[in-house]
Amino acid sequence: MSTKEIDIPSLRLINQQLLHPRFSAPDKLVSWMGAIQAQNINMAKWAVGIRLRSASLKKVEKAINDGSIIRTHVMRPTWHFVAAKDIRWMIALSSKHLERTYTSYSRIVGNEITTRQFIKSNDLLERILCGGRCLTKQEIALEFERAGWSANAHQVNYFLCYAEAKGVICSGGIHGHTHLYALLEERVPQYPKLSKENALASLARAYFRSHSPASLKDFTWWSGLTLSEAKQAVGVIENEMTEETLNGRLLYIYNSSRRRCDISENLHLLPAFDEYLIAYNDRTDVLPQEYYAKAFTKNGLFFPVILHKGQIIGNWKKVNGKGEMQLNCSYFRMKNIPNEDLQANAIKRYIMFR
Repeated sequence: MSTKEIDIPSLRLINQQLLHPRFSAPDKLVSWMGAIQAQNINMAKWAVGIRLRSASLKKVEKAINDGSIIRTHVMRPTWHFVAAKDIRWMIALSSKHLERTYTSYSRIVGNEITTRQFIKSNDLLERILCGGRCLTKQEIALEFERAGWSANAHQVNYFLCYAEAKGVICSGGIHGHTHLYALLEERVPQYPKLSKENALASLARAYFRSHSPASLKDFTWWSGLTLSEAKQAVGVIENEMTEETLNGRLLYIYNSSRRRCDISENLHLLPAFDEYLIAYNDRTDVLPQEYYAKAFTKNGLFFPVILHKGQIIGNWKKVNGKGEMQLNCSYFRMKNIPNEDLQANAIKRYIMFR
């Protein structure tokens, strides 16, 4: 493929399953994507639903509650949905980085926690949650208090994140809008272990098949790996990808990626923190830099955005009103306003999902 033929937005639309989606099951989709950022739980459910052949909130919540997809801190680190069959090798890849991060964070905010305290908290969490118990963070904090731990809210947060990084706990489903915690060993069946090289290859393969075209820098950002590890991961699967240079950037396109689609008549209401935007270090391919502030803040807060013909062109939000749900759409420029029917259909799709 010559560089002139590379249409980055259209390739990403189809490989991210936003056009002509392949999957019906949430866990199959999440595994295909490698992981889906799940910072905002309600938006994250829509990030899954919008990529399925047909979806409802009920279907996605069932997958969360039955444990086929897990919501946990992994990679950068932040909340992600990960398929149950992938959770252990993904934790193994990012565990040491996450441990260092949480120890550093606790020190910075003045709540320093020693490695010994983290290990003791893991033991306590195993006792608290054993027997299939699923508890909220507040319920766990009360159990810590009953056990004689004078941990504040910040420290409890770090205890939970550290336990996720060590593979002790994971999500125990959702109760209403509340995240629950459970023991990983009780929640997720055992799957064959992967060597580090195979795990690196699996992560790179998942990323590039679902996010192509993308650069090494994009993958390093998304995965949370060191540059050395990211290079190793790409090297293991380099025969599965094609290299293309565009405007001085070396991009990788997964060989089995679909390359052709019609993007002329499509509009999506993407959730906050969506993979289409957040999964890349360089976002200018789909969003002019002058509009960055309308899509995300400098401290990493991402807003719901409107995607039309592969480009981010505006924002959307739910508005308070009586009766049926109402959405408000706004556009960065007047000439960006799409066909009214396209907007109406996108709004209808979101409302029907809910």
